[in-house]
Amino acid sequence: MSDLYGRVFALMRDQANEAWRDYTHHAFVEGLKDGTLPRDAFLHYLRQDYIFLIHFSRAWALAVVKSETHAEMLTAVGTVNALVAEEMKLHIGICEAAGISQEELFATAERPENLAYTRFVLEAGYSGDLLDLLAALVPCVLGYGEIGTRLAAESTSDDYAYWIATYGGENYQGVCKAVADMLDAALIHRLGEDFTASPRWDRLCDKFRIATELEVNFWQMGLTP
Repeated sequence: MSDLYGRVFALMRDQANEAWRDYTHHAFVEGLKDGTLPRDAFLHYLRQDYIFLIHFSRAWALAVVKSETHAEMLTAVGTVNALVAEEMKLHIGICEAAGISQEELFATAERPENLAYTRFVLEAGYSGDLLDLLAALVPCVLGYGEIGTRLAAESTSDDYAYWIATYGGENYQGVCKAVADMLDAALIHRLGEDFTASPRWDRLCDKFRIATELEVNFWQMGLTP
């Protein structure tokens, strides 16, 4: 699965090593797979993730500002649309079905784990260029794509089938492919074909790893409503 989303992601994923496995095979994820995740933990996670997606959408909008090509701008805009029009809509629908109104959802108090992650991503974009921003953004986008693909093949329960179908489905996987292509092209455009020899490469991998560790903390937060 390491080459599922292109060359750069595969290399960064390998550099993240144990942190990546901790993220993509977290107890929360395994609970989604076999249906053992408590419902209150899932709803708590969804409320926090809705707030996360608000900031994440802003970060992807910042990617438009940091873009240097029309293709980069198109992918950034498409990702913002997927987040706002599709992914956030999923959260709203599930929560409304559970008796949580959209107004309540929007008013959710942001947990420290959420705050740490979203501000890390935004700061990467404010203080750096598109490469810094993408290194902080892609663990979420492509990690969920990888999790969705695996759970779609391995799930033994229908309890969270709609969540799994969203991230393992064709639409979200299309977003992942576009973001992976953007990541590959952005590094080559700025650093050249031999981008791993650049002094920036290790720093970008560090950003990717930190974002991955913040994803682990986010799952852990989900288990403690």
